[in-house]
Amino acid sequence: MAQERYDQRVLVLVEVRGGPHDWEEAERRFDTHRWLIRSHHACGTGPTRGVLDPDPASRVYEVEVRLFGAARNCDRGASHRVHKAMRKARLEAYVRRADPILRDREFPTHWRAFSTTHRTLWPASRWRRLLDSYAVRLGRYDTGVKVIGSPTQALRLARIDATAGYVRTAPVAVRPLDGRWRDAAHSWPEEEGERRLFWAVLWALVTAASLVFASGRHGFAWWFWSAVVLLSLSATLWSGTRLHRNNRLKGAGIAAVAAVSFAALAIGLPHDVGGQGWTRMQVLVSAALVAVLGGLRLLVRQWNWGEWVAWAVPLVVTLVVSSFLSAGSVLHALYADGFDLSPDDLDVPAIWQLAAALKLLMLLSIVMAVPAWWGYARHRHHSYAAPGDGFNVLLYVFLLILLLGGAAVLALHSAQTAVDRTTTAAKRGDTPSPYFGVQPQWTCVEPVVPLAKLSGEGPHLQPARPYLSFGVADDMAVLWDRAAEVPLKLRADQVRLVPAKSARVICESDGH
Repeated sequence: MAQERYDQRVLVLVEVRGGPHDWEEAERRFDTHRWLIRSHHACGTGPTRGVLDPDPASRVYEVEVRLFGAARNCDRGASHRVHKAMRKARLEAYVRRADPILRDREFPTHWRAFSTTHRTLWPASRWRRLLDSYAVRLGRYDTGVKVIGSPTQALRLARIDATAGYVRTAPVAVRPLDGRWRDAAHSWPEEEGERRLFWAVLWALVTAASLVFASGRHGFAWWFWSAVVLLSLSATLWSGTRLHRNNRLKGAGIAAVAAVSFAALAIGLPHDVGGQGWTRMQVLVSAALVAVLGGLRLLVRQWNWGEWVAWAVPLVVTLVVSSFLSAGSVLHALYADGFDLSPDDLDVPAIWQLAAALKLLMLLSIVMAVPAWWGYARHRHHSYAAPGDGFNVLLYVFLLILLLGGAAVLALHSAQTAVDRTTTAAKRGDTPSPYFGVQPQWTCVEPVVPLAKLSGEGPHLQPARPYLSFGVADDMAVLWDRAAEVPLKLRADQVRLVPAKSARVICESDGH
């Protein structure tokens, strides 16, 4: 299905050689991509008269290419798309010119029409005029008509009487709904204004984030981040001067207020007020999350139905199968393997398996920086990311392997870190921290049968000292011997597990 939504329009002059048959094939390709053919001329005539050499076997098309992405370099993006389409069709075609069609909307003032018939009934006193002014601002006499335009245009539009066939006879006036009517000529068009505001806010956030990294630093690091703060603040003020056409000081003031506000949030309000600043990790994680989500959004919004089927469906199926169905046991299995245990030796509640699955998906989201970058590259019309007619299978396979491989490496690192933390705490005699529902605890093991008749796996039980217990699974008490650094499994009906306060206590035995 050809795309119907688009961001930019580019008028492209395409020279197609080869005669009538190739011309018809080129026109079919243009129609397949929903590229409007405005006109066509023989080469050397029309807009190319005196520019290109006349050639009866060559024709120049004026094609309007519609595409997603930023306005900057959209001419390059349109050229790449036309070039790929013609190359796939095995046509000898050349993009001679690409001219962006920029149609940025103005930002006119909105007005509300109100009736003026009541003014003829009131005496022209000062208090009456003051009350009337307040009543008009409150919408007391509004007619329910909204008009858009300059002050003169708004008044004339409001006085058109629709019931009388759009005759200018209605006794109405207008009141502004915003303040743009005072300097409408000095405002940027809508999309240009949004872009300039975006950069001003972004630089203000960078200034605040730089303050977080500069605080508490010493030596070279402090000088470096202080320089970053000054540069980003300068960029913020410079971006603010571009918010208004003829009032640079006002825009710089707005940008300065935004920078100070973000900086106050970043470094935190006084603690007696209850404010806390940002941490460096919060800044890094937030920036990475916003960047990845933004890139994925730019990528997904440009997909057509073919790309959705080729990319999204296999990816979603893979994520569902590998993550939601098995991720709940993957992290726990890796954690158990670090202690030479099997996944069945850990009795983990389902809620913690779900938490482990979400953790794995969070780790996977870091690797999503690769497709996010691809989304930014497409939005910026990079040549290597220009979409073609077909689907790049090798690229998809590489991305899929990268996603699964990256998730596996991150999962191994997470589980191994937890294992090392637990074993280190066990050697010191401290209580280890939990890992997704697995809470090792120091336990005294009291046998209820003679030691010689204990059934299980691992070294001989020494009832006088505590063991690290992972709980009971499949009627087996799963223990960890910190001295031998090996697991110990005993039948749960042959021992009694008594919680110990620490690893330094001496357990009492009943003599078995």
